[in-house]
Amino acid sequence: MERADLIVIGAGQSGLAAAALAPRHGFARTLVLEADEAPGGAWPRYYDSLTLFSPARYSSLPGMRFPGDGDRYPTRDEVVDYLRAYARRLTADIHTSTTVASVTRQDGAWSVRAQDGREFTARAVIAATGDYGTPYIPEVSGRAEFTGRVLHAADYRSPGAFAGERVVVVGGGNSAIQIAAELGAVADTTLATRRPIGWMAQRPLGRDLHWWLKHTSLDIAPVRRLLEKAPVSVLDDGRYRTALREHGVDRREMFTRFTPDGVVWADGTKEAVDAVVLATGYRPAFPYLTGSGALNADGRPLHRGGIATAAPGLGFVGMEFQRSFSSKTLRGVGRDAGHVLSRLRRQAA
Repeated sequence: MERADLIVIGAGQSGLAAAALAPRHGFARTLVLEADEAPGGAWPRYYDSLTLFSPARYSSLPGMRFPGDGDRYPTRDEVVDYLRAYARRLTADIHTSTTVASVTRQDGAWSVRAQDGREFTARAVIAATGDYGTPYIPEVSGRAEFTGRVLHAADYRSPGAFAGERVVVVGGGNSAIQIAAELGAVADTTLATRRPIGWMAQRPLGRDLHWWLKHTSLDIAPVRRLLEKAPVSVLDDGRYRTALREHGVDRREMFTRFTPDGVVWADGTKEAVDAVVLATGYRPAFPYLTGSGALNADGRPLHRGGIATAAPGLGFVGMEFQRSFSSKTLRGVGRDAGHVLSRLRRQAA
């Protein structure tokens, strides 16, 4: 059994930020357990053209600036390179190809078991695996009979495989818009949403939205709770609206059901469709915490600001709206990690 002061589960942006800050909070030895073959979390699996909606200057983890022009919007591959370079700088021991099977509390410490049988123990554990491993697939009548392709945005990579096809992209968030905009260049594409697209200016009054979030009170907890309930909005500096318009991508009310060869729209019209891409988000899932007392009946974490309320010594980092509007972003995970580590240290003491 390998022993440490802190075990971090996940080597994506959240886990790496927590590992970087751990020594400042008195955790001398930190282990990071990552299921994939290399650090980087879900970033390497995102679609090829993904571009951040936050500028480089607001996309850094603690202690290492994101390289290049601070006003540019980095690509997926740039983020992957940044995260792996960041991981190489850490003093923590990172075990890749290590999938966590269970986390249990025993005699005042946490016991972590990997699927391959290896065991680890520590005074404190941080769950930083996020939710990108559990895509949300909405139930739509007739899907089992549909003979075309249905895939989640998590499995979408590039538009080439859809050239010349009739495609419907389901969803009204940033990913749905980016995917529909590039599919429109090669395929007859429609956006299907339950409400009109909510556009938000990327650079109001000449400043990126993230500047305003940092320099105003819009990222504090009371406002965060209001934003959490607000309809999804798409950040855009005009490029995506222009692309949708130029490529003839229209927006329709969500279809009501599948047919064997297509979909039935809200007005009853039937249409043949080759493929449906579901940009419908993700749901948090922590299967390795089952039986730990840290989850409610629906499998959601019982926590306050990332500190488990029913499992001493356990914390979370990287959940949406965990403590602020930016909790799930490169900019926000470091701040939340520091908050969680300071309170875990007090519990351990």
